Amino acid sequence: MTKSNAIVLTGGFLDTGSSKTAHGLIRGTDRFTIVGVIDSKHPGKDAGEILDGHKRNIPIYASIADFSKNAPEKASYCVVGVATKGGVIPDSLRALLKEALENGYSLVNGLHEYVSDIPELADLAKQKGLEIIDVRKPKKVRDLHFWTGKIKEVKCPKIAVLGTDCALGKRTTTRFLVEAMRKAGYKAEMIYTGQTGWMQGAKHGFVFDSTLNDFISGEMEHAVVTCYHEEKPDIIFIEGQSSLRNPSGPAGAEWIVSADADAVVLQHNPARKQYKDMEYYPAYIADPKDEIALIRIYGAPTIALTINTARMNEQEARAYAQQYETQLGIPVVLPLEDGVDNLVPVFETLIKKSLAQV
Repeated sequence: MTKSNAIVLTGGFLDTGSSKTAHGLIRGTDRFTIVGVIDSKHPGKDAGEILDGHKRNIPIYASIADFSKNAPEKASYCVVGVATKGGVIPDSLRALLKEALENGYSLVNGLHEYVSDIPELADLAKQKGLEIIDVRKPKKVRDLHFWTGKIKEVKCPKIAVLGTDCALGKRTTTRFLVEAMRKAGYKAEMIYTGQTGWMQGAKHGFVFDSTLNDFISGEMEHAVVTCYHEEKPDIIFIEGQSSLRNPSGPAGAEWIVSADADAVVLQHNPARKQYKDMEYYPAYIADPKDEIALIRIYGAPTIALTINTARMNEQEARAYAQQYETQLGIPVVLPLEDGVDNLVPVFETLIKKSLAQV
């Protein structure tokens, strides 16, 4: 894949959870080379240092004009890296996108509202010969797939990376797992199920929340089966979305049932007691032990727990990890702090078992 240079818009929200897409691109992407982040709050700093304290040589610029005037490298694309309320494009962001087009940048947008549906921006892009990529724009019905049962053709282990809530870092952990297995000498692949996974360069997948419900199971199966036949991987990791019990958007059954997951890695944040942005509603995040029992009922064992450490200090997080490891009898790791290399032997066992059954 040839990588194009890109800048990322964060609208001053780089240091918040609203910039999940930007965070993912800063941590790594095989589709773009990120040469700058546009964030008026942190100009002159390194985006990686703002994200997690690790320098990544991605400078932050105060504005698109600042980048265009001062950046040592040019860019072809401008990526919307921030989530907005309801996924709509507010006037402030619309003005930034217009400025990006006027400066010669094609647009990549993962919000629910499509830039290509805004006449002013679509016409400007056409006039300038620039591209608008609305990642969440659904496929035509004729291009969608129903579930067929071909998932049984996949003989390598399929690992669903699920969570006890949304916005816990499931995509990041999935990417870490793929990288760890590749570093260990295995051919590992990721199935993306969200817009940022596509932006990070995952080859196979679909955008879960933009897919007609009747076709979700089929698109899931098609992505996994296609990946298996085209890439011939030793193991496949499937990025999760939301959680089984999140009332605003329950998800997870399709990963276990339709994708026929052989096992689950579960991501959890012990400090989060209620579902994200639903503190007003009397629904509480399940203890991992109970979530693992539910996942088992759906048909898959949970073989590892990964901890999102937000709103905890490291000592608290490690105490939870030790507690869960004793209670659950499975490995528990802190992906951002320690990586996931300790889980490689767990997956090696699954790979060897799958090879023995072929």
